[in-house]
Amino acid sequence: MLKQTPLNAAHRTAGAKMVDFGGWDMPLHYGSQLEEHHKVRNDSGMFDVSHMQVVDLAGAGSRDFLKQMMANNVDKLTLRGKALYSCMLNEQGGVIDDLIIYFMREDWFRIVVNAGTADKDLAWMEAQRAKLAPTLTLTPRRDLAMIAVQGPNARAKLWAAMPGSQEISANLKPFQATEMGTMFIARTGYTGEDGFEVMVPAKAAPFLWQTLLEQGVAPIGLGARDTLRLEAGMNLYGQDMDETVSPLESGLAWTVDLTSPRDFIGKQALTSQPVARQLAGLLLLDKGVLRSHQKVITAHGEGEITSGGFGPTLNQSIALARIPTAVATGTTVQVEIRGKLLNAQVVRYPFVRNGKACYKNA
Repeated sequence: MLKQTPLNAAHRTAGAKMVDFGGWDMPLHYGSQLEEHHKVRNDSGMFDVSHMQVVDLAGAGSRDFLKQMMANNVDKLTLRGKALYSCMLNEQGGVIDDLIIYFMREDWFRIVVNAGTADKDLAWMEAQRAKLAPTLTLTPRRDLAMIAVQGPNARAKLWAAMPGSQEISANLKPFQATEMGTMFIARTGYTGEDGFEVMVPAKAAPFLWQTLLEQGVAPIGLGARDTLRLEAGMNLYGQDMDETVSPLESGLAWTVDLTSPRDFIGKQALTSQPVARQLAGLLLLDKGVLRSHQKVITAHGEGEITSGGFGPTLNQSIALARIPTAVATGTTVQVEIRGKLLNAQVVRYPFVRNGKACYKNA
C-alpha cells in the first residue's frame, strides 16, 4: 500500500492526478503541468513535500558529529536558523544523499533528507552515530508535514494566510529559518524562485494548505516541480548524483570543503581520485526533446544526459549532462536522440532564476 501524506485528501479534492512516487501516493498535476509551472514563475504555487524526512539531531557534540559526516563544513553555521546545503558521502566519495542542515542550538540541528533515500539515510546516520557519537539522539520527525510556497508573490501570500508570520520572517535571508510556535519557516526552495518551506505538525497541514488556497496560492504537482528545478539547475538525487558518483563530478564542488584540515567520510577518496567529468548545462539547438540517459558526443569523449526535458520558461529543451571536463562552455556537442545526432550547446547553468533566463554560454 502506498504511503500517504497528511494532505492526500486535499489533493484528491483538488482533482489531482495521483501517481506512485517512490512508494508515496503523490499528485503529478492538478490539470495542467504547464500552467502550474508558469504559475510559480509568475505568481505563487505550493507543493506538498511532506514525503521528505525531517530528522532532529540532539545532544552535546552534535556539531562535531556533523563535521565528520558531511562534505560541507557545518562550522559555517554560526547564526541560529542558518541553513547549509551538503552532501553526505560514503567511504568511496559517492553521494549517499544531498540534504539541508539547520543550526538551531549547539545541541540541536535539524536535517531534511530526500524522500526516496530517507530509510537508507537514517540507517547510515544511525550506524555512524553509534560508532562516533553514541550519546547523541537522531529523531525522525514523522509527526511533521512540509509545504513549500514558491514564486515572486509567495512570501506575501503566506504572510496574509498566517497572521503574525510576517513579523518574524520578513528579515530572513535566503537559507535562514525561524520558528513561530509549532511552525518552522525556512527561506529555502527548489524552484529558483523566492519563497518558504514551512514545517508544521501533520494535523495542522490541511488547515495551512486550505488557508493558502484561499489566498490564491495554486497547488503544484510533481511534474511542474521537476521542470522548475531543472530550469533552476538543481540536482535531483538518483539522476544527477548517486552513490557511484562524487559531488565533484556532479556540479557540487562548491559544497565540498577540501580547504580546512577537517576530515570527513569520503574526503580521502575525493582527494585521491582524478576529476574527469563535469556536470554541464545543454541547450538543444535542433528540434526535439532532451531526456535522461541520452548519449552526448563530444570531441573529448562521450557523456550522458542525467536530467532533461522541456523548459517552459525558456520555451526550449534543456538538460544537465555529465561530460568530459575538457569540454568548454559554448561548445556545440551532439546528442543521440532516436538514432539521430542533434546539436546542443554547452552552457553554464542555472537556466532560470527569479523568472528570467540566466544561463551563460561563454
